[in-house]
Amino acid sequence: MPSLTRVSRLPAAGRFSRRRFCSAMAAGGAGLFAAPAVLSARNSNEKLNIAIIGAGGRGGANTRGVASENIVALCDVHEPRLNAAGEQFPKARKEIDFRKLFDRPQDFDAVVVSTGERTHPFATIMALKEKKHVYCEKPLTHSVWEARQVKLATAEAGVATQMGIQIHAGENYRRVVEVIQSGAIGPVRDVRVWTSRAWGWPQSPAERPDEEGPVPDGLHWDLWIGPAPFRPFHPVYFPGPKWYRWWDFGGGTMSDLGSHFIDLPFWALKLDAPRTIEASGPPPHPEVAPASMQATYEFGPRGDLPPVRMTWYQGENKPEIWSEGGIPQWGSGHLFIGDRGMLLSDYGKHVLLPEKEFEGFEPPEPTLPRVGSIYADWLNGCKTGAPTIADFEYSAWLTESNHLGNVAYRVGKKLEWDSQRLRCPNAPEAAPYLRRKYREGWTLPG
Repeated sequence: MPSLTRVSRLPAAGRFSRRRFCSAMAAGGAGLFAAPAVLSARNSNEKLNIAIIGAGGRGGANTRGVASENIVALCDVHEPRLNAAGEQFPKARKEIDFRKLFDRPQDFDAVVVSTGERTHPFATIMALKEKKHVYCEKPLTHSVWEARQVKLATAEAGVATQMGIQIHAGENYRRVVEVIQSGAIGPVRDVRVWTSRAWGWPQSPAERPDEEGPVPDGLHWDLWIGPAPFRPFHPVYFPGPKWYRWWDFGGGTMSDLGSHFIDLPFWALKLDAPRTIEASGPPPHPEVAPASMQATYEFGPRGDLPPVRMTWYQGENKPEIWSEGGIPQWGSGHLFIGDRGMLLSDYGKHVLLPEKEFEGFEPPEPTLPRVGSIYADWLNGCKTGAPTIADFEYSAWLTESNHLGNVAYRVGKKLEWDSQRLRCPNAPEAAPYLRRKYREGWTLPG
């Protein structure tokens, strides 16, 4: 096994890529630097009025992240969770259906969306149409097409946006980006990303239950289903995060943890739309996402950066160099393979390989701003118009790519991706996985 050189750590940060900077300048900075009209008279010391959509589960943590502001509205389809949140914020208006919040959009400046991903784009785009700042939990959407619609709506809204990839604000990720972009390991042409979580087919239940369980008291099941095809209640879906393994409601580990782990190479290597995607794993199941799989993406050159191949592994699947003991066998990680060395990282640490090649290595000076937390960064963007570190421009590209890994897996062939037209020219059968039909009564705001 190669010996290791541990890179020194410096204090945490934000991201504003050259691509985004140039785009902002070309557009006169619209949407990135100009504070929205609703806050034109505010300063950074004034509190925002925030509506919380999804108050339980992950929503509870997100609410705590913005609790320094005025929480003026709460929404959840599960009344016990809604009422528990209401005890913390007794003056907040309460709703079961988030669409009713927008009957009185003047009540709030910003929205935090923490529902299941099947309703993320609905709540998010409704907020953007009203020019409200939006923090949305990951993944941003349930499908590729939805991610593009959110991206387009964001460009028109000119507000502060943020996807909930909290690790993006961490010091370790920032140092990895700075080391990679400094050229320490040379041009990177290959990246391996893996996580050992193995939730899904065939380990977990995969057949849709025939029987109907009693709906828990206070759960509005029809609203919980949202735009997905209706099915009777059963405890395999609720409570807890069990729902995200079912294709109708989520995208499994690929879109969930991919939001966190694929974020780092996306950021460090300035990726956006892949050219091709190929995936493998157990035979696709019509109901449930796989526990173990892998997907390989090919990205073209970006400015002076070379083409790069990125491979995602989940569950039991691991990179060959990991399986052979060529690197430390961390349960989850990223391996950047450059022309002059390698960098191995996970959430909280990173090392340069091999040690002899990096004896006496001096890390680059920090180049990225340090922002504290992803919540603090978003709130600052809401109040000042400053760019945020994981805005929807960036997060939509990341979300699209993650979903494309699932699409390639479900179609069962290497996909050629036409990002402009949102289609796979060599696989028209991929279309239903790129954009799905909604249940009657649900239409994405246009």
